[in-house]
Amino acid sequence: MEALDYMPYYTYEDYAKWEGDWEIINGLAYAMSPAPMVKHQSISSKIARNLEDIFENCKKCQALLPVDWKIAEDTVVQPDNLVVCDEITNKAYISKAPKIIFEILSKSTAKKDIHVKYDIYEREGVNYYIIVDPDEELAKVYELYNGRYKKLCDATDEKVEFDIKECKDKMEFDFSKIW
Repeated sequence: MEALDYMPYYTYEDYAKWEGDWEIINGLAYAMSPAPMVKHQSISSKIARNLEDIFENCKKCQALLPVDWKIAEDTVVQPDNLVVCDEITNKAYISKAPKIIFEILSKSTAKKDIHVKYDIYEREGVNYYIIVDPDEELAKVYELYNGRYKKLCDATDEKVEFDIKECKDKMEFDFSKIW
């Protein structure tokens, strides 16, 4: 525990000055490098395209690619794909919890995505968290229920319904289209 006293502690003010892709979680810096692999980018692009199609006619919700989500002065994350259903008033980052987040695993980020971000997204009230494993071509879909995530399903080629009250009663995402 004493060693933690000597660890650097960063805030959004520090983060805003850095070059490259970074996240800060509880004041600790995480480099987002190396750049995502081709398969990771391909899956992310397909997720984005499907989300764009789903929310095309919605005036409240929008699908975004990595954008800063400032949760606190010492915590800023960049989900791979996300859906927000609130007006974005700050041009530098979003400040409210997205409704849906997709994180695509890579060797350098898998532990953080599966454990650290899972806990953050659950605590912050993200309705759906989808952890996408490109190697297994499997998506673990979690739904927030009474403040805790419960696994909705493991999806490979299934169509999964998400209940996004701000936009539609339900939306259907076809996982067969992302591989």
